Amino acid sequence: METLRNKLRLDATTLKIIACVLMFCDHIHQMWEPVGAPMWLTYVGRLVFPIFMFLMADSFHYTRSRKKLILRLFFASLFMTAMNKVISTLLPNEAVMLTNNAFSTFLIATLYMLFYDMIKNGIKEKNAKKIIGGALLCLVPILTAIPIILATSPLELPQPLKMTLVYISFIIPNFLTVEGGFGAVMLGVAFYIFRERRWAQALALVAMSAMSFISQGGFGHASHQWMMVSAIIPLFMYSGKKGRGMKDFFYVFYPGHIYLLYVIATLWK
Repeated sequence: METLRNKLRLDATTLKIIACVLMFCDHIHQMWEPVGAPMWLTYVGRLVFPIFMFLMADSFHYTRSRKKLILRLFFASLFMTAMNKVISTLLPNEAVMLTNNAFSTFLIATLYMLFYDMIKNGIKEKNAKKIIGGALLCLVPILTAIPIILATSPLELPQPLKMTLVYISFIIPNFLTVEGGFGAVMLGVAFYIFRERRWAQALALVAMSAMSFISQGGFGHASHQWMMVSAIIPLFMYSGKKGRGMKDFFYVFYPGHIYLLYVIATLWK
């Protein structure tokens, strides 16, 4: 029985590969939904985000340089923002909105993980400066949302100014424009806080899924985001081991397969 249990355990690399396969299915549905891509493709895709956020929380704990990880996510986010605009402008597709950018969500999540550690260490060391500093830094991803708040407000701003504010809000990641919303960010932070308590991580995922289910209308609504609760299964199978690594694979595969599928879907119309 123990041998079978060990065989069913998954390391980080295996989890990433599984998530990438499911993500590929999900984005096939995104690009070809207008022409009848089956719904099961997006159903299985609901597991992807929790898996990657779970692994990001683990990576943030073990990384040798948090600064390098955060900068890598920042530049990857800028790259995808720019490429989304360039590709959708050169190859417009009215049926597909090219706004994918999970890097921005991972970036904000890792920043809050960092701020959490600052506050936690400040409390442990009884250092008021660290506590206040960490708490104030938590406001940064909220303050960077001011441009999009102004752009969508009832204020009668000139259209060029509104468009500029919108572009700024997507260039500088913030809690309002990140893919998956602020709830996805908080799920990542919960995964990090309860990194050594798998049951607590599972409860956080269940709570997030329940909120999605309620807020998006339950079974009768078009959204299926609540199905991400199914990611509990691979999360509990995680062995805690790194595996072969493939650190940079996701940074290439994620934008690469999205743009490839988008170009094919657009030219194939």
